Amino acid sequence: MSTQGTQEPEPGRRDRKKAATRRTLLQTATRMFAERGFQETTVKDIATEAGVTERTFFRYFPSKEDLVFAEILDFVPLVAQEILRRPAGEPPLAAVHNSLLAAAGRLDGGLAILFVGAPPRALTGQTRRTHVLTEFEDGIGAALAERFAEHDPEEPARRRALRASVLARGAVGAVRGALLTHTRGYEATGSRRVEDFAALLDEAFTVLRTADDA
Repeated sequence: MSTQGTQEPEPGRRDRKKAATRRTLLQTATRMFAERGFQETTVKDIATEAGVTERTFFRYFPSKEDLVFAEILDFVPLVAQEILRRPAGEPPLAAVHNSLLAAAGRLDGGLAILFVGAPPRALTGQTRRTHVLTEFEDGIGAALAERFAEHDPEEPARRRALRASVLARGAVGAVRGALLTHTRGYEATGSRRVEDFAALLDEAFTVLRTADDA
């Protein structure tokens, strides 16, 4: 007796479908946050526009805030990969800065959700926010440490770990500073242009690199 018509979708196909639904929710939310604002857009709005139920939304994201956090967490391994690909002679902060820009281009919507979504202070749950920031810092730090070990294997491990940790946290601080400044600029002017954020990120890393010259 044939079971051809009742077979479950193969795992690869099922996984691709789930990934596509998740991507659609992220892209839909990004667009709606830009059009309406984070606070004004509900989970029901996002689900309806994406063509799924609210129940389906919650299978992918526990909350609207988690949807924004998910984009950051998706970004971390992409940045780490780019850091390891950067030229050997490139200074560490320049490598991180260029990796952030390159990795943003590999996301479906770039980093749009970070600056059209909720301002950092509007996101609820301090513990969750701290966890996401720590993962971002640790991901960059681990990639820098691996890069340092490859380029200078004789460097003591403790010093290498400290350098990587400090530089990673400084880099994430530069990103946060650019995001906060971008958010405040939007509140004053209503502009959410990608170019404005990219310029602010350039400035933030320049501040980091030249802090001792001030």
